[in-house]
Amino acid sequence: MSTWLRRFGPPVEHRARLVCFPHAGAAADSYLDLARVLAPEIDVHAVQYPGRQDRRDEEPLGTAGEIADEVAAVLRSSGDDGPFALFGHSMGALIAYETARRLEREPGVGPVRLFVSGQTAPRVHERRTDLPDDDGLVDELRRLGTSEAALADEALLAMSLPVLRADYRVLRSYAWADGPPLRAGITALCGDADPLTATGDAERWLQHSVIPGRTRTFPGGHFYLGEQVAEVAGAVRRDLLRAGLAG
Repeated sequence: MSTWLRRFGPPVEHRARLVCFPHAGAAADSYLDLARVLAPEIDVHAVQYPGRQDRRDEEPLGTAGEIADEVAAVLRSSGDDGPFALFGHSMGALIAYETARRLEREPGVGPVRLFVSGQTAPRVHERRTDLPDDDGLVDELRRLGTSEAALADEALLAMSLPVLRADYRVLRSYAWADGPPLRAGITALCGDADPLTATGDAERWLQHSVIPGRTRTFPGGHFYLGEQVAEVAGAVRRDLLRAGLAG
């Protein structure tokens, strides 16, 4: 398998694939729990961005578009022609969306569904030129619900902050470019207490597809997924398999 994708177990017979894009500062294993709940019916592949874990010696890429170019190329060459969907949380939602746009430029290789979580729609994503210093990044993590124990771990912070700085550059540089709406349907998910993504902002994602989509709100904040894995997996399974079988 490509250095860009991780699977959490041996290949199995499946009905569809789900390619997952981590949030800022996270690695592919942030989707381990979701993969376990969805297996074996849905085969989860998680994207491993450069600059973390086994790719820590690689330079991070600077924009969502650059990352999307790489992942789209990997998916085009995968050789698996079964139905698949993309799932991205927070920063990962923007990259998943840009990946879907690239895949749809060629006939027959696009996803059947795009799941976007914990992120405002790309047309209204606030482009900010300021990049927080390390103290500002820690404050942002605290606001999003990171535990004080994790923030007090100096070794963990020293390892995490360079990755976070790189990912926040990706977020701060993102600017939506006009283009045709997706042919894949969109499911927008969010936590009902997310300080970054109000339900109304999540609903605006649905304007980016020609197919009617849906929003799903779960109890919790920005990282609601960690507490609502079974519920999110159920929503993904219903929408993905419905779209895949219809396709």
